[in-house]
Amino acid sequence: MTSALIIALLTFGLSVYSVAFVPIGGGASTHVSITGTALLQEVTETCRSMAEAAGHEFEPTGSSPEELVQACLGPSAPGQVSGEKFHSALQQIYTQNGLVDRDFINSAPHHFNSEAFLEGRRLITEGVVAIKANIRSENFQAARETLGRVLHTLQDFYSHSNWVELGYTEPYINLIRPDLPLENLADVDTATCRDCASGTCPNPILPNILKEKKLTSGYMGIFSAAKPKGKCSHGGEGDLTATTVPRGGINKDERRSDSAALHTAAVKAATEASLQLLQDIRFTAGDKDFLRMMGIARSSVVCFVIDTTGSMSDDIDEARAVVYEIIDSKKGTQDEPSEYILVPFNDPKFGPLIKTTDAETMKREISKLTAAGGDDEPEMCLSGLQLALTGAPDSSHIYVFTDATAKDIHLKDAIVALIRTTKSTVSFFMTGGARRRRRSLTRGSFEDYKDLALASGGQAIQVSKNQLPQATDIILDTSTSALVTVLQRARNPGMQETFPFVLDESLRNITIYITGTSITFTLTNPAGVSQSHNEASGKLGTIQTVGNLRRISLNADREMGAWHININSNNPYTLKITGQSTITFIYDFVESFQGPHPGYAVLSGRPQAGQPATLMLSVMGRKGPSSLSIGAVGLVTMSGPETVSNGTTTDMGTGDILVTVDAVPEGEFVVSMKGTDKMSNSLFQRQSTTQMSVSRVNIQAVVDSSAEPGKAFQLPFSIRTQGPGGQYSIAAKNDRGIKMTYPTSLTLTTGLYANATLTLTPPASMPSGTDVTLTLEAKSASGVDSNYAVLRISVITKVTDFVPPQCDVVSVLADDCPKDVSQCGPFQWEFLANLTDSNGTGIEAVTLQQGSGNLTYTSLSAPFVQANYTASCCSQVVEFTAVDKVGNVGKCYHSIAYSAGPPALTLSLPLWLCLLVSAIIARS
Repeated sequence: MTSALIIALLTFGLSVYSVAFVPIGGGASTHVSITGTALLQEVTETCRSMAEAAGHEFEPTGSSPEELVQACLGPSAPGQVSGEKFHSALQQIYTQNGLVDRDFINSAPHHFNSEAFLEGRRLITEGVVAIKANIRSENFQAARETLGRVLHTLQDFYSHSNWVELGYTEPYINLIRPDLPLENLADVDTATCRDCASGTCPNPILPNILKEKKLTSGYMGIFSAAKPKGKCSHGGEGDLTATTVPRGGINKDERRSDSAALHTAAVKAATEASLQLLQDIRFTAGDKDFLRMMGIARSSVVCFVIDTTGSMSDDIDEARAVVYEIIDSKKGTQDEPSEYILVPFNDPKFGPLIKTTDAETMKREISKLTAAGGDDEPEMCLSGLQLALTGAPDSSHIYVFTDATAKDIHLKDAIVALIRTTKSTVSFFMTGGARRRRRSLTRGSFEDYKDLALASGGQAIQVSKNQLPQATDIILDTSTSALVTVLQRARNPGMQETFPFVLDESLRNITIYITGTSITFTLTNPAGVSQSHNEASGKLGTIQTVGNLRRISLNADREMGAWHININSNNPYTLKITGQSTITFIYDFVESFQGPHPGYAVLSGRPQAGQPATLMLSVMGRKGPSSLSIGAVGLVTMSGPETVSNGTTTDMGTGDILVTVDAVPEGEFVVSMKGTDKMSNSLFQRQSTTQMSVSRVNIQAVVDSSAEPGKAFQLPFSIRTQGPGGQYSIAAKNDRGIKMTYPTSLTLTTGLYANATLTLTPPASMPSGTDVTLTLEAKSASGVDSNYAVLRISVITKVTDFVPPQCDVVSVLADDCPKDVSQCGPFQWEFLANLTDSNGTGIEAVTLQQGSGNLTYTSLSAPFVQANYTASCCSQVVEFTAVDKVGNVGKCYHSIAYSAGPPALTLSLPLWLCLLVSAIIARS
């Protein structure tokens, strides 16, 4: 990929959520741009490597995420591809990167301030261990969140220390190699800076520090001006130590006239260091899982939550048939699921969660399901659903099959919190009779399932068991890539109403769903042609009626423009219109934060009542955000009477839009966006599916480290209300069944935070890389107001082995290779090396990274692994990696490009040298 295309790709991915590495004086280098440059370059290289291994060219047709993902997944697979999950993955990393400036503003190690070098490296080391363990356990969101924080700390080293002032142009590899020492650190009694009264001296580092190559960093004081005698300050707004002699500062966050060259050098080194870290993670994870972490996979994830009690035999058979049809009909297309998830539930047991990327494995697992047990009617449905919501990726489609109500109805609030946090869509297929609808304080009803479906933007389909095969067509509709929602509304009680909506030229496979009873409707296109509910096959589409569901599939030759549907019923009903399109958006509710590096932080929980709501939207078009013109963005009530609160939009650049809504609607609402597709000059509309509402309660909690098996993990949290003070109940739940201690109530005073601590102790036997999802809820005594926070805690076994496997080259046999490369065809060369992990955990995998030859190796369980590589003399470079069982990466690299003929000398290539050689080659 050309450097121009990489720069173009940056335009879709870099939202200004935080402005550390501040772009002042015409510069544009922030933590986000540095992170984005490194991520996109490594993703591009990974995609190219995958394409070469698959035997096709990696040739993106443009710079949009859709085009990059399409080229990465393979140009031969038919179907539309959405860049939404890729974009969402980038935003999760950027957001966590930016939050370091809010959540750890006064922590020296997180920013390498105040000469906290050993502590800062420990944060990086522990973070990388957690990332690798999370990827191994397929907890990709936890890996992304930790990656964002680790990259921020790593990047700050180059901006906040004197590394570039010392003349170093390459990254400090020892920061990500804890087996190597941090040397020549200035001690606390060593003066490091001269006084700078103006505060803008080009380089205030003392000459002896520069000559002796002593490493130092600026002291930072948010609340105090104190610092050790003679030490440098960080400098800039918010640093109180900058006024203490020696005055000034050495940070290179900004491109100022007095430090432009140093800022540029710091940015360059931080970018290269980020690439080194990403490459280390990629080589540990492997190309496929690295791309999965980055959200680059076929978009759909099929997740089934299935009741396996005695009466469910027919339902299980139908779920099995649907899975088989999805696997068989979508194989080889972009609609082929990237992952399959299965969660059975019974009573009292539920789970385990079964997750696989292999279709045949999913077939085998679902074929094992049998119906048995569960003599009393209510079952553990919500426990199974909770497991699915925490185990499936965000924005998943989850399908629940049951004929019974929920015994674990106490989980309902936690389920709603997980739905809102993950933005996943949950649809229920209910085959129970009316006798199962009775409400109870301890047992749910089918109405609870309908509430959850509506909250998520899913469907609650109630049919008899013999009708179920016709109802499951909705699963085939929605288990697809590039799925978007055009419109969704609910009415309770029912009424006659006309719903207008716009269909644009990009939409394909448009389907309208209406759920409810005793419903009549008329659908009308822009030309005035109509079709009523009793025309099963009409001029506009085909209508299928089963149970309480009407499914209308529009004809492929439908007109674009303004449509409307008139619905009449006295009973509750829902309306949903979907299609396939790469025109879409993602969003988060955000709040601004101040300090030395201000920015926007994603809200955990519901937005605050009594004040404007602020959203950050990222829009995606067929050729990136530049191919769209955005019109109205606002919040719309889902259930009537309909209220629309349009927001004030601010274009943040690169497809990101800051939206401020002054008057937030009462009740549940969704996000609506309208605009124009420039490619077809057609109007479009899109809507989020997850319902949201405001709250006067706010919960603050930050996970700043991993938990260790068998050891208590403490999570401080704070709760505040802007409503009436008094007693608020506290509830906490986690998806691993780990026992927790916390106060079950707090007394709140209006406007003031109350502090508390939750303690969680993972079992000593819990595998490293386990991801614990914790839902924390606070509710007023009246139950009128509540809010929640959803947090992820990684359980990581302490790692002491940081030495990578070593590569010793035994021989290179390249005598037969001609010096004239054009004559290379008939000849081969051979490379032989010994790999060892000495006293480490042992080599787990050996992978060819460069070269088109054949790599073989002896048993990985042996103390020494002999690797043999043979290739045509036309393929003159070999590089392969050896990864040990805790994720340390060692490399073997050799080139015969300039040494064809005599064998190379035996040598050992440590990781730092391999990375340096690779970086030089990549830039050449």
